[in-house]
Amino acid sequence: MWETKMNINQVVEIRARTLCYFGVGALQKVNDICDWLKKEEIDKVLICTDKTVYKVTGVWDVLEPAMKKRGITWTMFDEVVPNPTVDGIDTAVKMGKELGAGAVIGIGGGSPIDTCKSAAVLLHPENAQYNARDLYTFKFNAEKAVPIIAINTTHGTGTEVDRFAVASIPEKEYKPALAVDCIYPVFAIDDPAVMTGLPANQTRYTAVDAVNHVNEAATSLVTSPYTVLMAKETVRLIARYLPQAVAHPDDLTARYYLLYASMIAGIGFDNGLLHFTHAMEHPLSAVKPDLPHGLGLAMLLPAVIKHTYPAVPEILAAIYEPIVPGLQGVPGEAEECAVGVEHWLFNVGVTEKLEDMGYTEKDIDKLVHLAFNTPSLGLLLSMAPIKADERVVRAIFEDSMKPLA
Repeated sequence: MWETKMNINQVVEIRARTLCYFGVGALQKVNDICDWLKKEEIDKVLICTDKTVYKVTGVWDVLEPAMKKRGITWTMFDEVVPNPTVDGIDTAVKMGKELGAGAVIGIGGGSPIDTCKSAAVLLHPENAQYNARDLYTFKFNAEKAVPIIAINTTHGTGTEVDRFAVASIPEKEYKPALAVDCIYPVFAIDDPAVMTGLPANQTRYTAVDAVNHVNEAATSLVTSPYTVLMAKETVRLIARYLPQAVAHPDDLTARYYLLYASMIAGIGFDNGLLHFTHAMEHPLSAVKPDLPHGLGLAMLLPAVIKHTYPAVPEILAAIYEPIVPGLQGVPGEAEECAVGVEHWLFNVGVTEKLEDMGYTEKDIDKLVHLAFNTPSLGLLLSMAPIKADERVVRAIFEDSMKPLA
């Protein structure tokens, strides 16, 4: 039983601090949020998004009139890119300062909302002297931010309910992770209706992102029964509803449960943290910024399972029961579980491995170096259930070059 792996004498933190409006129609709650902004005497906001998502999802059709009705003015940074950069954040902050923004609204998936979170820290008066490079090289303690509102448009990152954000520092090929309490959104909106237009690959990649969140959180050194519970339900729901959402993009029930899975996965890794897969994917997408985050994770996941399963077989057997039925939770099943998860990924349409995306054996030295030298990633690696030395990290990259089976 996986319960035997819990240290009942270890005190862990259970976090769920954001008020998330969840369900079909939740987008209408922007009216209540705008009322709250006015009550807080905030009438100027910075909006972070990309050039299309706020329009094609229908978010702007509801948000714009809600702000106008209440006399809230805004400036919009609509140049967020996948794997957002510190330079983009600085541009957004400059726009926010020129307006005098007292809050930040992120519209989109992980990239816009993470940009929003980062900008919120730098817009706080106590942090006025810093820039985004200072923030992501940890030159100061980020303890305060202006209020953050996250209008989520994908079902994968969980960033709308957690204290994490990431950004790339291009000249260093670093993609650090920020984890501070001040960037919990005050409000989040999770409305499945705005996600029916997600392309098939983005539907796949975001869902796989959520699977990775719980795979790591449930097996970290600071996991808890709460995190394992979230993990089991996340995988169950994604295994059931991802094929349906790919085949029938307008199916609101499928979108609802993928979004719920993503949200609880976000809460799960907010408590259990992350380790190998994210610490190793960040170098992949730092070196190749066009790589979708979820795809990078998917390519690494089977090898991570292969190497970590012997240390936490009971937990991983329980989590992956819907995907690889019949696991007994014994160390010798590592290869079976890893190959089974890889087959599932292939079956849902995620067939790429590192070689397919242009990585070669010659890249491994750099990737290993970045995993251990990018600020913050060492902390993630220290949370792994096995010792995360260079030998293991190298072996996971090597095993991820081609299919395991």
